[in-house]
Amino acid sequence: MFFKSFRAPLASLILSVGIARAAADLPAYRNPTLPVELRVDDLLGRLTLDEKLAFVHGASTFSTAGIPRLGIPERWMDDGPMGVREDVLRNSFAPANRHDDYVMCMPVLIDLASTWDPDAATAFGNVIGEEARMRGKDIMLGPGVNIMRTPLNGRNSEYFGEDPYLAGRMAVGYIRAVQSHGVASCVKHFVGNNQETQRGSIDVEMDERTLHEIYLPPFHAAVRDAGVWAVMAAYNRFRGQYCSENDALLNGILKKRWGFKGIVISDWGAAHDTDGTVRGGLDVEMGTNRDNYDGFHMARAFKEGILSGKYPLSLLDDKVRRSLRVMIATGVLDTREPGSICTPAHRAAALRVAEEGIVLLKNTNNALPLDPSKLRSIAVIGENATRLQAYGGDSARIKALYEVTPLEGLLHRVGSRLNIITSPGYSSAAGTTPAMIAQAVAAAKAADVAIVVGGLIRERPYDCEGADRTSLDLPWGQNQLISAVVAANPRTIVVLVSGSPVAMDQAWLSRVPAVLEAWYGGSEAGNAIAHVLFGDVNPSGKLPCTFPIRLSDSPAHALGAYPGKNGVEHYDEGLLVGYRWFDTKKIQPLFPFGFGLSYTTFAYSNLRVERLSEAGGPVARVSVDIENTGERDGAEVAELYVHEEHPRLFRPEKELKGFQRVFLKRAEKRTVTFLLDRRAFSYYDPAAAGWVMDPARFDILVGASSRDIRASGIFDAEPRKE
Repeated sequence: MFFKSFRAPLASLILSVGIARAAADLPAYRNPTLPVELRVDDLLGRLTLDEKLAFVHGASTFSTAGIPRLGIPERWMDDGPMGVREDVLRNSFAPANRHDDYVMCMPVLIDLASTWDPDAATAFGNVIGEEARMRGKDIMLGPGVNIMRTPLNGRNSEYFGEDPYLAGRMAVGYIRAVQSHGVASCVKHFVGNNQETQRGSIDVEMDERTLHEIYLPPFHAAVRDAGVWAVMAAYNRFRGQYCSENDALLNGILKKRWGFKGIVISDWGAAHDTDGTVRGGLDVEMGTNRDNYDGFHMARAFKEGILSGKYPLSLLDDKVRRSLRVMIATGVLDTREPGSICTPAHRAAALRVAEEGIVLLKNTNNALPLDPSKLRSIAVIGENATRLQAYGGDSARIKALYEVTPLEGLLHRVGSRLNIITSPGYSSAAGTTPAMIAQAVAAAKAADVAIVVGGLIRERPYDCEGADRTSLDLPWGQNQLISAVVAANPRTIVVLVSGSPVAMDQAWLSRVPAVLEAWYGGSEAGNAIAHVLFGDVNPSGKLPCTFPIRLSDSPAHALGAYPGKNGVEHYDEGLLVGYRWFDTKKIQPLFPFGFGLSYTTFAYSNLRVERLSEAGGPVARVSVDIENTGERDGAEVAELYVHEEHPRLFRPEKELKGFQRVFLKRAEKRTVTFLLDRRAFSYYDPAAAGWVMDPARFDILVGASSRDIRASGIFDAEPRKE
């Protein structure tokens, strides 16, 4: 008996001793039991000059070279805010035409932002991390956290909207999840890359407060809260210098002030000069010249500069040390999980995000949800009902294993019970014609309900990299089409598939009973739309951006500050981006920031504000009761805004400083609590070169959107500079 009880611990001891001996036999840099920095030091000391240089520039379209003699593999990167991009040829962006690079297409990031759910961001990031591992990727180029300055930006769909706090919170969950699978996340594009027009040359000018309060916070959250391992420098200039060579941004703010220990990667082809990149803080140069990798700015020219004494070796060593730190910290030199592709869990995550992100914009007289037992037929009209969207967006395109279109989702849900009549209505290639409209009208008249699925597409010049939109309006005659359809059938539902705000003609918006913003929902888009339309899912999405009535209401356009003049763009709107502009200037939006309806109703009450002792932590606790007062279970997002009553420096009318998503069963009431630190009440003071909280009175505003405040309270602050 004693022998049996002793045998298991003995075996475990022998195994542990064996592992320890095996590790001891390894060189330090290959020993996973040693601290990361010790391994980095050991490996750096073993590298020759040429081997060090191999870490700081590309050796193919998406990789840097390995060091075979030391067992260091090639380092592979890939695009991937919404999934792992298909493999391309080694020296071009042409598809490799492989049969093993199909993946899950997740919803676009503005869809994820519409969930206002950091847990959904974690689920999203887990899919990216696991599928990247299966595809052999070491660094995933995402998420993008640039702020929506203009609704016309061609890449708005790849970002988290117009608010820096929301963008930061969502990015943190995404990044932590990706990196938990041994894959480095690369947050992008640092900084000021808020349009595609002239993105490779435009010189962005903004004041210090705008930089620190609007455009830097999502990156700061990625670095300080998520521990992101890579940052991509943007294409544009910032205050005269290209971002890939910008000493003030890369060395001054990112590495010194924030203490960033990872790597700065150039956007592809965004490096312009050897001296600028070497001294300016860039660590890895990509995409400069795919025909001659030795001709990169940080290749042969950098080596010659070191040998001549122009550049100290320490500059190169710091860049290489950062690359080694990332590789070792993410397990590149150790055994990593194998990963997986399109598992049931991945499909469930894609569906969850697509469902949670759908925003119900209008629902007059409870037109939705539809009851299939009371219907015999549905007309489904619009090209976007059948269009596949995953393989668009340029660098964000996804080779999806499958993609459920809106029409397919409806067929899955009610196709066996209802007669579904289809009509294209319009064409993104040719617009609409009288014959197409007549066919759509006939379909609408023949059906109990008409569903028009319109919006935009993930191609230029709409929601796509490389070009901005030229108009806020719905293209291809959709306004005319929807007006004709609703005239033929008053029970017309409009489903918008897009990645950015669109204007809506009052000629039809005032007549249709219901409108959904479904975004680009990825592989499970069609199922998510059907589930919301028929009430299997209660919509809970909230807009992460303002929908203006007209383009000229948006700040950059109202001030003539887009797209810039003579190669320079002045951010004249300053802090007043998105709802900060609309609320401060008292301009009525079409739909405000944070807006989204539900099939149930919620009541807010009993808001309490409690002062906390600081000690470096929260200074206030805000609690509010939320009750589901409707007839259906559902989720509500409570949004907390702060307003300073008499600020020393100008501040916007209100600023988002907290949000909580809460699911409530019918008649259930719960208390939602927010913890606010000093930063929630502070502004960046250029004179003090830091964040300052005034000894002022602050209004605490909690509600269902920036324009729908349901409860309020007061917080009186004490002064202190951070």
